[in-house]
Parts: sequence; C-alpha cells; structure tokens
Amino acid sequence: MTQPRFAFVKAAWHADIVDQALAGFCEVIDAAQVDVIDVPGAFEMPLMARDLAATGKYAAVTCAALVVDGGIYRHDFVAQAVVDGLMRAGLDTGVPVLSVSLTPHHFQPTEHHVGIYREHFVEKGREAANAALGILKAREAL
Repeated sequence: MTQPRFAFVKAAWHADIVDQALAGFCEVIDAAQVDVIDVPGAFEMPLMARDLAATGKYAAVTCAALVVDGGIYRHDFVAQAVVDGLMRAGLDTGVPVLSVSLTPHHFQPTEHHVGIYREHFVEKGREAANAALGILKAREAL
C-alpha cells in the first residue's frame, strides 16, 4: 500500500518562525511523504493550496504563516482573508486544507517573542499533522 502524500505550504515572511511548523509536522509525518512549497506570504497560500489540492496527489494540504501587525495595514483583515480562502480551497476541491496561520496580538521581533513563537509553531505543526492523519482516517471510514 502506498503511503499518502502531503503538501506543506509555508510563507517566507518570518521564515525563522514559520519553518518550525514544518519541523513539527515532520515529527509526526515522515518528511519523505511531504512536498514543501514556499510562497512569498500568507496571502498567496489559498491559491497555492487550491491548486495543489486540485492535482489529486495529496491527502491533505497544510499551510503555515505568521501574520503580524506591521503598523501599515490591518493584519486581522489579511488573516481573515487567508483563513477564509484556505477553507474555500478545501471545500471546493474536497481535499482537507489545514491552517497553521497565526495572528498574534502583540508580536514584537524580540529574542523573547521569536523564541516563544518558534516553539509554538513546532507544536502547531505537530497538531496539523495529527489533524491531517485524523481526517484521513475519518474519511476512510466513510
């Protein structure tokens, strides 16, 4: 029996933090089963997720980004658009699309905050992998 394949899309913004979600994901799901796709930022993830899901190659697509308040735009609007787009990609294709897209209220690029979020993204990556496996198992039982 062939092992399922998973796509993991990650935003380049704050890569030192976001990449930790992939590390956590691959603690649960063998990295050999995971295709990694980099995109410029969170806003590009829904389109990529939809296109990957539509290929039929993947059991699930996971997307990771850190959307922070840069003081120029309302980051919560961007985060909402991303999550809505990811949900729509999954519903439109029938392939689970999971989000590790976090929007902290008070992120500062200090060593302390970066350390906290790096650790948090590892855990969120593990949770996404377990969710991907869980939805796969639930759908197989249908």
